[in-house]
Amino acid sequence: NVNLDGGHGSTAFRHSSFHGDFRALPPSTLHRVPPGGAAASLLYRRPGRYFPDAAAAGCTALFRPMAATASRPGVAAPQPLPKSAAVSRGYNFASTWEQNAPLTEQQQTAIMSLSHAVAERPFPAKLSQELVTQDNNNLSGSASSGALADSGAIDAVLVSTHEFYKWFTDLESTMKSETEEKYRHYVKTLTERVEICDGILQQVDSSLNLFDELQLQHQAVAMKTKALHDACDRLLIEKQRLVEFAEALRSKLNYFDELENVAKNFHSPSMNVGSANFLLLLKRLDECILYVENNPQYAESGVYLVKFRQHQSRALGLIRTHVLSVLKNASFQVHSAIQGNSLNTTVSEGVEASVIYVRFKAAAGELKPVLEEIEGRSSRKEYREILADCHRLYCEQRLSLIKAIVQQRISEFAKKEALPSLTRSGCAYLMQVCQLEHQLFDHFFPSSSKEVSSLAALIDPLCTHLYDTLRPKIVHEANLDSLCELVDILKVEMLGDQLSRRSESLAGLRPILLRILGDIHERLAFRARTYIQDEIGKYILTDEDLDYPAKLERSVGSLGTASDTAVDEDSSIFRTLYPPLEKTLSLLSKLYQRLEPAVFTGLAQTAVEVCSQSIQNASKLIAKRSSPMDGQLFLVKHLLILREQIAPFDIEFSVIHKELDFSHLLEHLRRILRGQASVFNWSNSTSLARTFSPRVLESQIDAKKELEKILKTTCEEFIMSVTKLVVEPMLSFVTKASAVKVALSSSTQDRKSDSVLAKPLKTQAFATPDKVAELIQKVGTTIQQDLCRVISKMKLYLQNPSTQMILFKPIKTNIVEAHMQLKALLRAEYSEEEIQGIAMVSISDLETQLDGLL
Repeated sequence: NVNLDGGHGSTAFRHSSFHGDFRALPPSTLHRVPPGGAAASLLYRRPGRYFPDAAAAGCTALFRPMAATASRPGVAAPQPLPKSAAVSRGYNFASTWEQNAPLTEQQQTAIMSLSHAVAERPFPAKLSQELVTQDNNNLSGSASSGALADSGAIDAVLVSTHEFYKWFTDLESTMKSETEEKYRHYVKTLTERVEICDGILQQVDSSLNLFDELQLQHQAVAMKTKALHDACDRLLIEKQRLVEFAEALRSKLNYFDELENVAKNFHSPSMNVGSANFLLLLKRLDECILYVENNPQYAESGVYLVKFRQHQSRALGLIRTHVLSVLKNASFQVHSAIQGNSLNTTVSEGVEASVIYVRFKAAAGELKPVLEEIEGRSSRKEYREILADCHRLYCEQRLSLIKAIVQQRISEFAKKEALPSLTRSGCAYLMQVCQLEHQLFDHFFPSSSKEVSSLAALIDPLCTHLYDTLRPKIVHEANLDSLCELVDILKVEMLGDQLSRRSESLAGLRPILLRILGDIHERLAFRARTYIQDEIGKYILTDEDLDYPAKLERSVGSLGTASDTAVDEDSSIFRTLYPPLEKTLSLLSKLYQRLEPAVFTGLAQTAVEVCSQSIQNASKLIAKRSSPMDGQLFLVKHLLILREQIAPFDIEFSVIHKELDFSHLLEHLRRILRGQASVFNWSNSTSLARTFSPRVLESQIDAKKELEKILKTTCEEFIMSVTKLVVEPMLSFVTKASAVKVALSSSTQDRKSDSVLAKPLKTQAFATPDKVAELIQKVGTTIQQDLCRVISKMKLYLQNPSTQMILFKPIKTNIVEAHMQLKALLRAEYSEEEIQGIAMVSISDLETQLDGLL
């Protein structure tokens, strides 16, 4: 079997005598025949398309076992045959084939491996027996035929050499033709098979060509189908676009077409605001107007817009008329109910009566849907205007119902109650009315109830009546306590408490309450300034006011007999206060946090300044009447109290005063009188105007700093007066001694000794040890007597121990320092025996003695 594989299939050729015939060939012929023989070479006519190079390897592997079989024992060796032209041509064709289609190294390696495997592997036992049997049969046939030939040939008579050669040639030709016949038959068979294969290949090529043509036709049909589909899709898209365009055009034209429908409905006799179709028609009209406004590029859009607006104005006018009609009807029903049922007294006692609110709400209930629709469209200008008209109409009708009742009730309060009570009752009553009106207004206008201005037309007239009632009474009120109480009522109770809890419903009252509070503040500030000028600055002193220290001694005596010491001590302090100081502190405590900070600061600065000046004036009178020390202690006492009492006020007691200064005009007027300048010279009008314009002078006055300055000066004067009272002799002695020492030093330098001051200190008449001892004894007596009286008086005026210590500490320091100076002088000028004779007290004993005085 020989299997030749091609690209489009395989062809199998079966022959039985193939191996034996090839063994008959001579070895040289086998050596020159290409792999596969001439028949195989014929099969390679189409190597690129039908038979790959691997076929050569199969044929080559087939020849090698035959060669091996020829060499087996018992088989006749093939005889060499002469070279033929066909063999030569096949060999040349194979060589050309090998040159034109060389195998790769890998392919050659594979062929060699297959060749060795086939050559070395023995035939199977069965196949070997068949081959041996076949060979024997072939040999026997050949032998018999040869014998016949030989017998014919042997029988031939060979006469000459020429006959022998002829006989041999015929014999050789006969053998050759007998041998080649099988091959010719085989070649013929192969040729026929090749032709059949060529026919099959042609049919395959034809089929492929038909398939190619069919594929091209299929592609053409597919392309035409695709084009048809694309055209259909385009047509569908175009159709959809046109349909959408038509629908869009229709939707746009619907707005313009609505004009006729709107006009027909609005002019219909059956159309009214209360019908259900009215609001739907109004909504559609708004949509048409909005669309035409947003698309001014459309033809005749301006004309349609004007017509739509005309219908809208007519519709809004119908709404306004309907609202007014319903509100008037509701008001008429309430008036009729009040008059018919004789409820004047009941209603006047409380505007929350059901006849005013519940019946009005029921009578005007049909307006709620229309008003809600208007509020929902209040973003547009037209509806804002109609909504504002509805608010105004509502407020007018409500005001006509409750104005007389509110005025009557406030007038009753004004006749029966005082100003503080009237303010409290009137504000509380108005708050009640405002809350009820806000609830009713919220029922009809829920979206507008949060706006304060919506109810202003109703609330302001009611509040104005209360304001007109209170203002004359506030202007004529002169009592500071009443004015302060009014401030507390409005600021704390009304604005602070009530409005914070019900801020939304009472927001309309805030402006009028703030206005009333502003009038009270203005009146309170005016009365405070008048009080400062009249009661503090112009206070007329009495003998009792100047009776110091007797007034303090009486207060201390009454305090010692009282049972409740803590309470009476505070009250005694205020009883002994200077009246202007007491009035100043009382006034500031009343005004604090009741006036604006800026106003209170100005009043506090003025009050402190005026009070301080009044205390200084009283101190001078007490100094003349009692003693200078009493005047100083009086001033220190009251200035300290004033400073301590104004400290809690968290304000600055500084005020900037602005004044106009015309002093620079004097020189200019002198120049004009001397003829050096002219009033009518307008060439330098700017400088002239600047010359005649006054100057603004600013000066800052801090009452608290001025108070500190006066207090400090007074304390220093008191300390120096007490120091002088106690150690005046000692200071005079030290001064004289210092003068003597200076004179003695100068005389020593000038070599002069005739001066009295040039003598030693202890020889001086005023500085003898006895005089010095007498001086020290006098100072000690002053400390024990006069200084004790001073400290007792200081304790009488200044009850605070820390204040006493602050004032006494500099006095003690001055006394000790004077003793130290004297002691240093004695050590320098006197002997030890003289110092002991003088018996000056030690510094530590002196400090102990002074400390014991407090």
